[in-house]
Amino acid sequence: MSNVKPLGGDVYEIDTRMAGYAGITAGYLILSDRPCLVEPGTSGSAPTVQRALTELGVGAEDLATVVVTHIHLDHAGGVGDIARMYPRSEIVVHEKGARHLADPERLMRSARMVFGDLLEPLFGELKPTDAARIRAVEETGEIDLGGGRRLHSHHSPGHAKHHVGLLDSLTGDLYVGDAAGIYIPKTADVRPATPPPDFDLDTALASLDKFQALRAQRLLFAHYGPVDAVSDTLERSAEELRIWVDAVRDARDQGLDLDHAVAAVQERTLGRYKAYGPDADPELAEKYEMLNGAASNVAGIIHSLDKHA
Repeated sequence: MSNVKPLGGDVYEIDTRMAGYAGITAGYLILSDRPCLVEPGTSGSAPTVQRALTELGVGAEDLATVVVTHIHLDHAGGVGDIARMYPRSEIVVHEKGARHLADPERLMRSARMVFGDLLEPLFGELKPTDAARIRAVEETGEIDLGGGRRLHSHHSPGHAKHHVGLLDSLTGDLYVGDAAGIYIPKTADVRPATPPPDFDLDTALASLDKFQALRAQRLLFAHYGPVDAVSDTLERSAEELRIWVDAVRDARDQGLDLDHAVAAVQERTLGRYKAYGPDADPELAEKYEMLNGAASNVAGIIHSLDKHA
């Protein structure tokens, strides 16, 4: 079965099959005059992405641009591999992430501390990209897609300080990365993504307000897929963030440890997510817990609360 799905407007969703899982991480090819890959996924996903681009008629010399919303390994871990496979492509990233793509040693060392033996099967190794091929964008930026079509980047920290959203001038698609959380297509759930060390509630909410103001026609989630209900989904994302942070703040004020804070969040959000409900497919919940674990989210919120305290 092909892992490529046409979404209209010369946009193609590519299931990057992170760690072999289907429907958990999406990259997107904009097949414009200057083809652009948004979110290449992990290093382990690079051969999968390459096969998809070949299926779509994009050869080694054809890919003009690779853009990442941020440098977390499920989004950008394959940048070095893809850069080698497509030697004419320019790599676009926020300025706060650029040096880590050129020299990933510090990022990989940190990832090994967090993931240990799981690092290799989940993500693989982020390989360095020639700094001369990296273009850093700041508060806003522009990617030429050819024929007058452009991707406009908008700095959207809160999930990560190096996060950008990307708005397609032709389709109105907004590539939201993780700034609007995790979308589970099977159940239409929206869950926060609040990992350490960068999560900050006020900053994340400001980024969602910025996304609302862009008046996009559709949201394209890296996890996972297209969503037409733009305003409602962004509002739900903000609501979920507030609920999780309130629950963790209450647990922290009671002196509870991480495990008890996780339990407090799970109790507070009981019934909010069909994917985690009593009638849910346990494999679905397991898959998303691996991607977006409650313990990691709660740890990120605690880190943020401690920083502000």
